[in-house]
Amino acid sequence: MPPQEKAIRQQTAGEGENTMEQPPSKPSPLAFANQGFVDTENNNDGSKKIEETSEKSDDAKPFEFDDLLPFIGEFGIYQKILFLMMIPFACSVAFVYFTQIFITVIPDGHWCWVPELANLTAEQRKILAIPFNGQEFDKCRMYDVNFEELLKIDILKPDPSWPVKSCQNGWEYDFTDQPYTSIATEQNWVCENAALPHTAQAIFFGGAILGGLIFGWLADRFGRIPALVGSNLVGFISGIATTLCSSFLGFCICRFLVGMAFDNCFTMMYILVLEYVGPKYRTFVANMSIAIFFTFAATILPWIAYYLADWKMLCYVTSAPLLVSVFAAWFIPESARWLTSQGKFDKAIGILRRFEKFNKKTVDEAVYDKFKSSCLKIQKEEEMEKTYTVFDLFRTPRLRRTTFVLIILWMCISLVFDGHVRNVGSLGLDLFLTFTIASFTEFPADTFLTMVLDVWGRRWLAFGSMVISGVFSLLATTVPIGIPSATLAIIGRFAVNISYNIGLQYAAELLPTVVRAQGVALIHIMGYVASILAPFVVYLANISPSLPLFILGILGIVGGILALFLPETLDQELPQTLQDGESFGMDQGMWDFPCIKKNDDEESVGNFKRSSSKRSSLRASGRGEIRSSMVNRSSLRSRAIPENQSV
Repeated sequence: MPPQEKAIRQQTAGEGENTMEQPPSKPSPLAFANQGFVDTENNNDGSKKIEETSEKSDDAKPFEFDDLLPFIGEFGIYQKILFLMMIPFACSVAFVYFTQIFITVIPDGHWCWVPELANLTAEQRKILAIPFNGQEFDKCRMYDVNFEELLKIDILKPDPSWPVKSCQNGWEYDFTDQPYTSIATEQNWVCENAALPHTAQAIFFGGAILGGLIFGWLADRFGRIPALVGSNLVGFISGIATTLCSSFLGFCICRFLVGMAFDNCFTMMYILVLEYVGPKYRTFVANMSIAIFFTFAATILPWIAYYLADWKMLCYVTSAPLLVSVFAAWFIPESARWLTSQGKFDKAIGILRRFEKFNKKTVDEAVYDKFKSSCLKIQKEEEMEKTYTVFDLFRTPRLRRTTFVLIILWMCISLVFDGHVRNVGSLGLDLFLTFTIASFTEFPADTFLTMVLDVWGRRWLAFGSMVISGVFSLLATTVPIGIPSATLAIIGRFAVNISYNIGLQYAAELLPTVVRAQGVALIHIMGYVASILAPFVVYLANISPSLPLFILGILGIVGGILALFLPETLDQELPQTLQDGESFGMDQGMWDFPCIKKNDDEESVGNFKRSSSKRSSLRASGRGEIRSSMVNRSSLRSRAIPENQSV
């Protein structure tokens, strides 16, 4: 997936993560939805006591952004329009991620070009000039003989004892299955230069790291819309500039710049939309935007490449959606959460009034005043509190171990995922069809995960999906190349899609609130570092077609086993402080499993029952939603966003 694609989805995809124990202000549906309480007694005395207690605690409870959403509409007309407006941005991130595969693709059939034999057919040239090892023609060597003299005496069959030499005049390619030239075939990135396309892909991920830092900083300093427009324009300009490249160095520079747009060209929009959607709709929006829009773009990309049959035209077409962002400032609202964090309350409320109007709601002015007052109070509290850095994650032993395990686990997931994405060309089948089928696995993976994640939990699901991916990858090395190996490898890809979607969410839930954003950003960056290695793992197919899958299989199993050393977060109160993070999960056993462990779904709290509701997730299926710039940012700024629904 790269799309992804696998930003952690910094926002929660659902409701119920707020675990504060105070009773709600009044027994209203909104209060109960936020706090998880259900009225259990209707006697007059009890009701009166409840109301009195609620009124006293009403002033103490912050009136946060998610408390305001029911008033303006949680998934009204405006939110639905924004959801549909994610389509070009989801297409952009898929195209940015995957296009390089199709502009650097090299046909499996290629051999030395011998100009002296230009008048012969391609088959005759191969037979006469290229050594044959019993299975295939040599791709990098030719016979070292005088072909002009051989033609004069009508010799059209070689003598295997002839001396050989490396290709002297370039290569010719069999375009039967791949009906177009690529920049790699035009510049002959084969044989001794076969590593160049993989090096360029690694450089692309280097750009992604820098882009996350730069555009993340821009998003924090100037707002989400400028960062969204800026990243998309950089991707558009550098994508078009790629067509002008006539050297490997120029190509790498352009792809590095395109890499800077990766994730950022979608993530900013993704965060903006989820911010304005009510908690109970975030699971749908978070997952379906990836499962439908991203998957659709990834599955049609091979056929766009196939029918255009021109790598430069492919660059033009796949860069075009990035230009849509130019109009973002006119149609897409700025982040109200960011505006409030900057003290721009009037602008934020102006945007919320627009939602109110489109959704045909009427909001009392007192509601906005209460929201503004609450935000001011939170800001004052933040100024008085201590700031934390990502280094605090490594100060205590248990939290340090958890952080290291999360980093290594996410690196394994990222490398295995990207390795499967780029290894489709080595499976012995048609690249375009195989890529389409493999990409489509994103849809059932996202759908399956939505149904079971809050039932089976994170730990065992991460373990199972990674191990299944590893086992099927290893099995693919034991069967003949072609349909058998491709089928097993695609099952492995399906399983790692699930792992990818769990990974960053898991990190967001395990790390303490005070360093959560910075910690997840660090893990995200390390995932990019691992992705840099993925193209070189795929390159090992030149040594043995089974070697990449073997490595991906081992890494999958290792990553799955590592997941068992993490505590489960399902139906657990998330750690707030560093001490919470240090002690989190100490009461859990290695073999605890949510499905078979007896859990009390409801525990009594006074005259209420507190539901241990399935906390909808801090979804991470959209590949990299927390910005890398957060590594250098105080996590206390994130308190302007409700802890359980941060966007």
